[in-house]
This record gives sequence, C-alpha cells and structure tokens, in this order.
Amino acid sequence: MTAGELLPDVRFKVAVASAKGGVGKSTVTANLAVALSRLGYRVGLLDADIYGPSQQMMMGIAEKPYVDKNDNRLLPIQCHGVWVATLGALMDVEQPAIWRGPMLMKAVDQLLGGVRWGQLDFLLADLPPGTGDVQLTLTQRIALSGAVIVTTPQEVALVDARKGLRMFQKVNVPVLGIIENMSFYRCPQCGHREDIFKHGGGAETADRLGVPFLGEIPIDPRIVLGGDSGKPVVALEPEGAVARAFRGVAEAVAKGLGARPLTTAF
Repeated sequence: MTAGELLPDVRFKVAVASAKGGVGKSTVTANLAVALSRLGYRVGLLDADIYGPSQQMMMGIAEKPYVDKNDNRLLPIQCHGVWVATLGALMDVEQPAIWRGPMLMKAVDQLLGGVRWGQLDFLLADLPPGTGDVQLTLTQRIALSGAVIVTTPQEVALVDARKGLRMFQKVNVPVLGIIENMSFYRCPQCGHREDIFKHGGGAETADRLGVPFLGEIPIDPRIVLGGDSGKPVVALEPEGAVARAFRGVAEAVAKGLGARPLTTAF
C-alpha cells in the first residue's frame, strides 16, 4: 500500500514534532486536537511517541480499545470530542518499551493501518523527540499534509527545533509553522508578565526560516492540572486565556491547510 492509499478518508494528516524533548509537545498536541474539535472538525490523535506514550493520561483514557471482528482493526477511543489511538492504552505504563527499530516501525504501522480511523478532517500525530525511525517511518507510510514544530523560547530548544524543521523539509513535508510553548507567565493576581525562558525565539526562528509563526502558549499551572487529570485545559476551561491561545493556533493550522472555518463557537 502506497503513502497515498493509506488513510484515504483523512483530509489532513499533520505531524506535531520537536527534535528536543521536554518542550511540551504532547501537551500541545492534545490541546490542539481538542481545540480543532471544538471548532467543529472531526479530529483523530495518533500517539506515535512509542517509547513514552502519554496521551492515554492526558486525554483521560481508562479503557482498553476494542477490536473490530470484521476486519481485526482497533477502534480508537473518543475523549473530549477526539478519536485517540495510543499504545499507552494497551501497555503497562510502568513498563518500558525496549524495542529496536523494526519493532518501532511495526508499531507505527499498527497505529496507522491497524486502527479504523474512519472519516476525519484532521489526524494529528504526536511524534517522539528526535529525527529518527518513527519520524521517517511516518513520512514514508502516509502522505503528510504538513508538520508543526513545537519549541520553547530559549536557544537550546530552538537549535533542535531548527533541526526538526529541516528534517521535514528534506523529506518534502510542508512545515505549517512553529508554536512557542511556555512562552511567558502572567501573574493571575497582579497581571505582571514574566518571560521565564526568554521570549520571542519561536517567532524570530520562524521569520528567519520563512515559515509561519502559529502562536505562543503561556506557562499556566492549569495546563499541568489538565494533563494530569486527563482533561486538557482547552476542555477544562474552554473560555480561559490558555484555551483562547490554543484556539488561535488551531485556527492558524486550519487556515494554513486551507480548511474552511466550520464554527465560531468555542
């Protein structure tokens, strides 16, 4: 099966990536998926972070996925309006996946072709850090519509973000833009803004490399609370400032792919 034949009922297939760990990529992916769903799109979330799957926790999945007996494919689990498939729902979260490259590639294939995704507007793939087997397998197996790069403002993260961006360019995957996560902190009592990890590096990098800057996400304890409780902050506080920031990013991603607006409600 060629890349163009796999997932024919999914309009836009988007990789969410960062060559560096610890920048909040999985948190951004979960909230971006919920934000797109709340804009009216049909959204799937593929947790391709094989060694460290976390979407089962962030999306609040407490059940095992079912297998469709007609075609022996897994059925994704719907959470917060998003269809989710993650190996974290099948494995003991306390046990490591000690797998070599061929097993990684087989796991990615299972999440792509072995899951009945159905008709979707967006399928977001939460990738592991780095530029290795999982990233290359995904680009070879499906025709990606684009990639989103997540970074934090400091240079140590931006260096790796640029590596990830150039990897997608080398394999002819359009880069939809850069998201600056943990961009700033605003005191809820006095409103003072503090740029804890510097600020503006994501926008500067996007401008330098000629790709869109999709938006900035602040540091907020409610983001952590939402992820730990299985209810992303966009679902937890849909009218809050953080949810509005994710909505802006979701709208920018949809616009970059030419997806027409479906609703103004959030």
